[in-house]
Amino acid sequence: MTWLHAALLVVALSDATAPELAQALQKKYDGVKDFSADFTHTYEGGVLRKPISERGRMVIKKPGKMRWQYTAPEEKLFVSDGVKMYSYIPQDKQVIVATVPPEDDAATPTLFLAGKGSLTRDFTPSLIELPPGMPSGTKALKLVPKAKQSDYDWLVLVVDPASLDLRGLVTVDAQGGKSSFLFTNLKQNVGLADKDFAFKIPRGVDVVSASPRP
Repeated sequence: MTWLHAALLVVALSDATAPELAQALQKKYDGVKDFSADFTHTYEGGVLRKPISERGRMVIKKPGKMRWQYTAPEEKLFVSDGVKMYSYIPQDKQVIVATVPPEDDAATPTLFLAGKGSLTRDFTPSLIELPPGMPSGTKALKLVPKAKQSDYDWLVLVVDPASLDLRGLVTVDAQGGKSSFLFTNLKQNVGLADKDFAFKIPRGVDVVSASPRP
């Protein structure tokens, strides 16, 4: 691709309609096999009286594998090996185990990032104002699921129109709580190994079976 073609593509995507941006993003995302990023996660409203902010690093490999390692202010770990999902908070000395939904069911927004679901098939897209705290120059694509989801009412993907790289993710849950992820240091197709998504249950913890809620 020449610089002229690249420049024309940026202009086209900057002026794209919501369905056009969703289609371009899906096409780009279909070619991404794995990616990693640092994240800042902010949650406000819902069942919490005051906002909380957490930081960590995530790695994702399609289909269905992901690892979210929270490092501050509290250590937490959410892992999916493609079959089972594990939620572990060392302070609670408990591991919650759930089954990854079958086929293309994106039961949670994080599973959507791991290749579950389809932008163009499963959601109704619209362009909205950029959510607070997201990088300037990016575009916000709101996606309302066509089938009702238990864990979220809608989600917003914040993308760089020049590269279509993911810069943020915003969701609102059934309790009215807003969850915002800001992604930095994004790397794609780095060849992540399946062993990166293996989870070994620590000694001395309680193991609880539950529905998936990473």
